Amino acid sequence: MQVVVRDNNVDQALKALKKKLQREGVFREMKLRRHFEKPSERRAREAAEAVRRARKVERKRLEREGFYSKPGPFMARFVVFKGGAAFWLPPFLCLAPPQYTS
Repeated sequence: MQVVVRDNNVDQALKALKKKLQREGVFREMKLRRHFEKPSERRAREAAEAVRRARKVERKRLEREGFYSKPGPFMARFVVFKGGAAFWLPPFLCLAPPQYTS
C-alpha cells in the first residue's frame, strides 16, 4: 500500500492512509485477531453478519421499489393536543404528516 506525501503535508497523507486501511478492512481484522476466536464463535459471528447483510439488501430493495422511504434525521414527529401539550411519536408510527387535534 502506498500513500503519496504532497508538500510535506504528513497529516493529509496519514488521513489518506487511514482511509485506505479502513476500506481494506485492516482495522477490523486487527480487532478480531486481538483474542482467539473459537471456530464455533466464528461461525456464529459470520452467520449473524450474513443475516445483517441480507436484511440490509432487502431493505434497500424495498426502498428502491418505493414501499417505504428511508428514515431521515427529522422523522420523529410530535402530536400537538389542545392546550399546547406535545407528545413525541417514534418514526415507525409516523406514516402520515403530523396530526393537530382541536
